[in-house]
Amino acid sequence: MSDSIWGYQPTTGHITGTDLTGYKVEATDGSIGKVDKHSDDVSSSYLVVDTGVWIFGKHVLLPAGTVQRVDQSEQKIYVALTKDQIKDSPEFDRDKHLGDAGYHAQVGEYYQSHRA
Repeated sequence: MSDSIWGYQPTTGHITGTDLTGYKVEATDGSIGKVDKHSDDVSSSYLVVDTGVWIFGKHVLLPAGTVQRVDQSEQKIYVALTKDQIKDSPEFDRDKHLGDAGYHAQVGEYYQSHRA
């Protein structure tokens, strides 16, 4: 993963400005859901993933630094995390957590501890 957990690695194939909404998200051990929202903000890029019924409709925030590869043709995003690592991540609530620096730091620390 990249030095900054909140930025895309240059090798991912992500093109800034591309709408990733609706892309399928693949963990290292299988599909986890679809992108509900994303941000390309410098030093604060992330994906909000709707996990659907997999973990009871939970939404998770994945920092861009967890992304290994973006496949534009298949509309899939591959992340360097297992399903369990994602399932155990801090819960995301869009009404409370978007723009919350404390939550942002908590998520960053969680994913930093799971770097490959």
